[in-house]
Amino acid sequence: MLTDEMQALVQNFSAAAVATVNEDGTPSVSPKATFVILDRQTLVFGNIRSPGTIRNLAHNPAIELCFTDILARRAVRIKGTATVMPRGEADPDIANAFEEYWAPYLENVRSFVKVSVSAAEMIVSPAYDIGLTEAELRATNLAKLNAIK
Repeated sequence: MLTDEMQALVQNFSAAAVATVNEDGTPSVSPKATFVILDRQTLVFGNIRSPGTIRNLAHNPAIELCFTDILARRAVRIKGTATVMPRGEADPDIANAFEEYWAPYLENVRSFVKVSVSAAEMIVSPAYDIGLTEAELRATNLAKLNAIK
């Protein structure tokens, strides 16, 4: 389900907007950045400081993630079902993968959130529709970022 292109975007731009559903049915979006790809259908992130997200997942495991390459104006949107696992009860593969990528954060992880992917799609900016190239977008957006003080 997660193509090579999608996996590369997630690995290179690991911060995602994570959407869950509040108990009253309203949406809740929170930034998360400690993602690990286990395979083409599974991602995991560490719950370091996510009480609202964890509370929402307890009553509704539906989750949506959006990873964005802000330079190329491309994104991957991932829908799935989340399972929250206390750190000490997680599959050793999860703990090992997390340690490989996010070792400095591991002692602060309260639990792991495993996302079983049900759908994934690439999203590209309308700028491509008017003929701009990825190289042009990257150069323009990098210049904007470099101008931030």
